[in-house]
Amino acid sequence: MAKYDPDALGAIFSQVPALHRFPGSMAKRVQAMCQLIVDTYDGDAARVWTTAADGKELLKRVAALPGFGQQKAKIFVALLAKQLGVTPPGWREASAPFGDEGTFRSIADITDVSTRDQVREYKKAMKAAAKAGGA
Repeated sequence: MAKYDPDALGAIFSQVPALHRFPGSMAKRVQAMCQLIVDTYDGDAARVWTTAADGKELLKRVAALPGFGQQKAKIFVALLAKQLGVTPPGWREASAPFGDEGTFRSIADITDVSTRDQVREYKKAMKAAAKAGGA
């Protein structure tokens, strides 16, 4: 996919139903991520986390992926740990507050309908608090 024709990939992402709300941009981002995986991890995406020495390094690696800002990277580190057992030393600190135990802040905490609803309620409460603070 890293070497696929960019225009052809964009066309594939744009087919109905489109793979993303902004298919052209997402096709470019996916292709850039694939190229980074080839160049940095010998084409093995799992090496992003399996070879990280600690949580800080894992967060740095994930944040370097195209389309990952700091918050999304922290959520992804928490998801790797909570859902897939990828727990290098310091992962909780690196992913804070999303790595906190017993919280329902993000996709990292969703395991079923009940936890999904708890995350939704948390997000609603955060939006309401932000709105109240800005009013």
